[in-house]
Amino acid sequence: MGETLFIRLGSQAENRIHWLIKVNGQEDIIASGELPNAGELTQLTEKSAAREVVVFVPSSDIAIKRLKVPGSSQRAIRLAAPYMLEETLAQDVEQLCFAFSDIKQDEQGHNCFVAALERKQLETWLQWLAEANIFCKLMIPDTLGLPVVPQNSSAVMLGEQVLIRLGEWQVMSFEANAWPVISQYFKALDENEQTIHAYSALSEVPDELTIEYLPEELPLAILANNHARKFNLLQGDFQVKEKRSANTMNWLWVAGVACFALILNFGLKGAKLYQLSNQQDALETEIIEKYKTVFPETKRVRISTVRSQLRQKLAEVGNSEDSAGFLALLVKLEPALASVPEIKPQTLKFDGKRQEVRMQTVAKDYQYFEKLKVAFEKAGLTVNLGAQNNQGDQISGSFSITDTSMKGRS
Repeated sequence: MGETLFIRLGSQAENRIHWLIKVNGQEDIIASGELPNAGELTQLTEKSAAREVVVFVPSSDIAIKRLKVPGSSQRAIRLAAPYMLEETLAQDVEQLCFAFSDIKQDEQGHNCFVAALERKQLETWLQWLAEANIFCKLMIPDTLGLPVVPQNSSAVMLGEQVLIRLGEWQVMSFEANAWPVISQYFKALDENEQTIHAYSALSEVPDELTIEYLPEELPLAILANNHARKFNLLQGDFQVKEKRSANTMNWLWVAGVACFALILNFGLKGAKLYQLSNQQDALETEIIEKYKTVFPETKRVRISTVRSQLRQKLAEVGNSEDSAGFLALLVKLEPALASVPEIKPQTLKFDGKRQEVRMQTVAKDYQYFEKLKVAFEKAGLTVNLGAQNNQGDQISGSFSITDTSMKGRS
């Protein structure tokens, strides 16, 4: 099972930060603690390296609203929502960012569930994490981590703030000295007296409120065990893309060449198919779209010239018309190259007549050339290692690689 690091940030850089680590799917806490301010987030950098990170942020900085927005299209509803909230928010709509929940409709007919916060505040939280080299793709208002208690409320005191959840999309966050005002809200809520289920001690609570204290737990653990992953503040411009590993980035060009082969194969077979098929127009459009995906710099593509254009692209990699032979040899090269990442290929040329790949490479030490030669030979390839030349802080060397089994077939 994996582990998750939960972090609860403060509104300001000087606010205390809470954190804990737990095993996914279990309630046991592996470790927990507090940091005095955002500048100390680097203490969590190592802990976040091999774990998923979920960040809670103060709901006191976020307007969590339910709306009844005319319209049947979710797109139209979400476009209209910010302007329906404009009069109730302190900042201009242009200074805010909006994140929407997938909740469709509640019992009262609300059909839009939105969290609005100042764009600058969200950027500040993300900057703190970035400066500590902590990668986070899920950020949640802290009150939405509390459990939903039907017909009643749940509450916890986290730091100096009281967090209350009254329903799936009804929450409160306030300082403890605001209880007198909050108690008036509960009195006017309905005729039936609500019970507040408290998961931690609550200070300064008025006597007229009904509080049921449950077995006390670490406040952040309550949020970690009950949060819903369906909602994320990081939407739109702030949506996080998955990071690619360095090894993946190094070999994207290999995947690109393989993609050329797939497109070429599809084009050759497609050319025959659409001559005999009633779907000619659809197939031509698909071929052109795939070509533009691989070669986005191409502005105009004509179906009649796709084959020649693909051959031209392959000619830039090797000199042979026998592209299938080159690609078959390239498939054998890839695992060996990946096993010695210290060597970086600079040029790659294919001699179709000799069924030979000539590769110019660079590395920082002579030993890596011999290591790669051994890896090629284990793959069943015949290798000639050329001279190595010292070029400043790098060493260049060349390889001539053939596949004897391929020669036999030719």
